[in-house]
Amino acid sequence: MRWENLTLESDHSRADAALFGADAVITRTFDTPEFAGITFHEIRARSIINRVPGASRMPFEWTVNPYRGCSHACVYCFARKTHSYLDLDTGLGFDSQIVVKVNAPELLRRQLSSRRWQGEHIAMGTNVDCYQRAEGRYRLMPGILAALRDHANPYSILTKGTLILRDLDLLKQSSEVTDVGISVSVGFVDRELWRTVEPGTPAPERRLDVVRTLTEHGIGCGVLMAPVIPFLSDQPAQLRATVRAIAASGATSVTPLVLHLRPGAREWFMAWLGHHHPHLVRRYERLYADGAYAPKWYQRRITRQVHDLAQEYGIGPTRASMPRRVPEPEPAEPSVTEPTQLSLI
Repeated sequence: MRWENLTLESDHSRADAALFGADAVITRTFDTPEFAGITFHEIRARSIINRVPGASRMPFEWTVNPYRGCSHACVYCFARKTHSYLDLDTGLGFDSQIVVKVNAPELLRRQLSSRRWQGEHIAMGTNVDCYQRAEGRYRLMPGILAALRDHANPYSILTKGTLILRDLDLLKQSSEVTDVGISVSVGFVDRELWRTVEPGTPAPERRLDVVRTLTEHGIGCGVLMAPVIPFLSDQPAQLRATVRAIAASGATSVTPLVLHLRPGAREWFMAWLGHHHPHLVRRYERLYADGAYAPKWYQRRITRQVHDLAQEYGIGPTRASMPRRVPEPEPAEPSVTEPTQLSLI
């Protein structure tokens, strides 16, 4: 999908014609510290409810993504590849060239009102984070959540952002009329690792504060423990510390997911690894020699360890806060949901 397929004719004054074609977009920068080095490309989308391709591993059929690109700058994010579809860089460009679908709320309300729409579940935050820093300025999510509430349309949100608490009242109102699932992504609690691998995100403890606050307000919230990063966050003591912190936050469930390295993300992550942990490069080349995913024996080992820790710390009973797919059957556990593949991480 190229840029012009996302846009309508616009009366904005100046667009970046070299990248997107005349009148496709208005480009903005903001002279504030939190947006230093970030460029925003505002577009008017033609459609906001997207069908997930049938061949996808995703455990849901419909998504809403008001942004493309993400200032969280997670070095492993497999949504990086999607920036290449717009002829944008999948490295620094993904972190700093943010596409904003400024008409998302009004467009969603119109599509939800269509006779063709059957009220299916809509997943958000599964490509890039809908509560990244840009949302603090553009405020697209309140309108999106209000539209879903008014149509009693079920939805789920996956986020690393603390800004979701701004919309707490809308989440509570939605939960009174439809099914709402919230998951927060916290793969590890190691602050040194966090600073280098997820430099644009809130700290892990702040994300767990989000879980705690949502739970205190009667909104069940699960934790996607993702990614578990081989040789950097997968030691027994590290897994224990993470699950213990998740349990203390009041999470309804914990779902472990091992790092996967798809094209686009793989190159960026391996460059980061070579700079920060060069001694691990060969080990990664061997571990991921067969493709984007770690070997099944390794994934099963991590899942079992997290299962056992979740049971020990009393997380549960499990309530799936995101639609999920079980890629490899495991014995059912009351304390942990099975791994799924989500594109935020």
